[in-house]
Amino acid sequence: MAGVGDLIGQSVWDSEGVWVGQVVDVRMRKNRRADFGMQQQFTVSGLVVSHRRAPVMLGRTRDPGNRTSWLFKLLSRTLYTGSSIVSWDAVASTGNGEITLRKPAKALQRV
Repeated sequence: MAGVGDLIGQSVWDSEGVWVGQVVDVRMRKNRRADFGMQQQFTVSGLVVSHRRAPVMLGRTRDPGNRTSWLFKLLSRTLYTGSSIVSWDAVASTGNGEITLRKPAKALQRV
């Protein structure tokens, strides 16, 4: 995988070849290992996929404590109603601007 920024905007297809949407946000998880020193390490835990081509979230609506204001909550609910959360385990492949999933779109968790 190239980088997290390269995932934003990629088209997502399920295991049956059905278009699910585009990646609008990347969910990250902090590694709990203590041997990294001062630098914190993060891994991708999931993707937020929307069938709407709205502006991307890029995590800018949340502060470091994962809190958000009421205005951004309302805006994101409006823009991303019906979006899906895809766990990173469900991703079969990435590349060429497309992401392929291991499971059908019906099995994805809705936001």
